[in-house]
Amino acid sequence: MVHLQAALQQAIQALQNAEVDEARLDAELLLAHTLDLNRAAIMARPDRLLTPKELTRFRDLVARRVAREPLPYITGHREFFGLDFVVDARVLIPRPETELLVEHALRIARPVPRPLEIADVGAGSGAIAVTLAVHLPHAAVHALDDSAGALAVTAENARRHNVAGRVHCGQGDLLAPLAGPVDLIAANLPYVTTGEWAELLPEIRDYEPRAALDGGPDGLDAIRRLVATAGPRLRPGGALLLEIGASQGAAVISLARHCFPAADLQLHRDYAGLDRLAIVRLSG
Repeated sequence: MVHLQAALQQAIQALQNAEVDEARLDAELLLAHTLDLNRAAIMARPDRLLTPKELTRFRDLVARRVAREPLPYITGHREFFGLDFVVDARVLIPRPETELLVEHALRIARPVPRPLEIADVGAGSGAIAVTLAVHLPHAAVHALDDSAGALAVTAENARRHNVAGRVHCGQGDLLAPLAGPVDLIAANLPYVTTGEWAELLPEIRDYEPRAALDGGPDGLDAIRRLVATAGPRLRPGGALLLEIGASQGAAVISLARHCFPAADLQLHRDYAGLDRLAIVRLSG
């Protein structure tokens, strides 16, 4: 039998040796996940003895993290916009910077008194689609993705948050599954350049789906196609929101100006001061 504190220290050392960032935090979270407790409960009982089964499970999880598998894939969960999402290797792990897109989508949608239709393009885990449905009870959200596996995760998260009746999954390329125009299109499409992808941390490069990250030579392959085809899919007064890379602001605004010459174009920075969101607002 091994004391909790001893097992935790061994895990921290193993993660540090593997150059894992925040080794202590990850070890504590993995132990909490193993024991189905929160971190506070773990810290309150350092002298607790782990059963052989608990110790084996904990060491197995630590070994996965030592191999640089992302923590959310190991625990199966990730928090986004205050909601708990199920995630696995079929989907990109939701990032805090994507909350900026959700904040602006809510700012645009909330004042509209009538029922809204929203499309989330490249839905993945459903973080955007489900969050918008939770916060906009008058909205129907079309979660669109070309991956059936990703849409299965979206559907599970919609059920978890009791919005399955208003989150409609559609499989296909970009906006192809839509039957008609919508009021708002939100998209977190691949925007990492192929060159940047090769230099990403192993947690990202070796485990997360490349199709959700690699946007081609300039990172704009999918964004360029969406901007070119979004016009007929937006109702008058509608909006297109695009998460972008930090160096892509000028290029995306130029694309949008070409396709939407009469629209109001906005570029917003994230909390690190980097370009992160482009918004196209139609008149009407």
